[in-house]
Amino acid sequence: MRYAYFPGCVALDSCRELDAATRAVAQELEIELVDLPEAACCGAGNLQESSPDTALALNARTLSMAQAGGLDLLTVCGTCQLYLSGAARQLEDPGTRDRINGLLARTGRRYDGGVRVKHFLQVLLQDVGPRKLTAHARRPLLDLPVGAFYGCHLLRAPGATAFEDPEDPKGIERLVEILGGRPVAYSHRTACCGFHVLTTREDLALRMAAEGLGEAKGQGAHVLATPCPLCHLVLDAYQRKAARTSGERFDMPVLHVSQLVGLAFGIDPVRLGLKRHLVSVKPVVRELEDGEVVKA
Repeated sequence: MRYAYFPGCVALDSCRELDAATRAVAQELEIELVDLPEAACCGAGNLQESSPDTALALNARTLSMAQAGGLDLLTVCGTCQLYLSGAARQLEDPGTRDRINGLLARTGRRYDGGVRVKHFLQVLLQDVGPRKLTAHARRPLLDLPVGAFYGCHLLRAPGATAFEDPEDPKGIERLVEILGGRPVAYSHRTACCGFHVLTTREDLALRMAAEGLGEAKGQGAHVLATPCPLCHLVLDAYQRKAARTSGERFDMPVLHVSQLVGLAFGIDPVRLGLKRHLVSVKPVVRELEDGEVVKA
């Protein structure tokens, strides 16, 4: 399996451990990730609001890079998935594509349509599949209670067919079960983390994060798994502030799905970047090690 790889801005900077974990898991599964060093930001909603054609041209440029290699585009970010797959859908219209290609011509690129945008979660569930994932799970999750935190964007992204129903998704839960864990159900798993109001209304963002963290903990989750670096950033880096806002103590480790898979695969936690987390993941690692039965 081979994909053009678009980690997005946050996974390459503030949360670069997520990029490291994705690469480690991909190597274990013999997935080749083809880097796109000239790719730009997806626009993350802001550019789409202020200059829609500019945002569309930037994402068409990225899609053209994947097309040049005859590859589908793989993301690890729910927000990138939303805007790249949305752009891909818009660009299937010949008139829209011709207009945007007029802008792209200045960069010497052209996009002809047809590139599929896939989140890493979708690739794991559909392209890799349960049998191969189970075979690579040398350190199964041992009934670990895992709460999914999908966030807003991935569930609403065109083509995100790893989920049957945006209102009641099952993708992360299926992945957790495949890896030997126990999914924890709670209503806030499809709620917003608060990232997109963080800079203007931090108080509101912290309340939003606290609601999800509090409910997940109340339902028995020992760790949260998210497909989005933006959710990861808020729920991990701002968790202590959210706790002070709510008057609760969460101590809830937050993992990107790639890190959760990496732990189940027996990949070294240091290689997965777990030391970079502000909320310690050591309790989860110890829980797995205490009951460890390593598969040959």
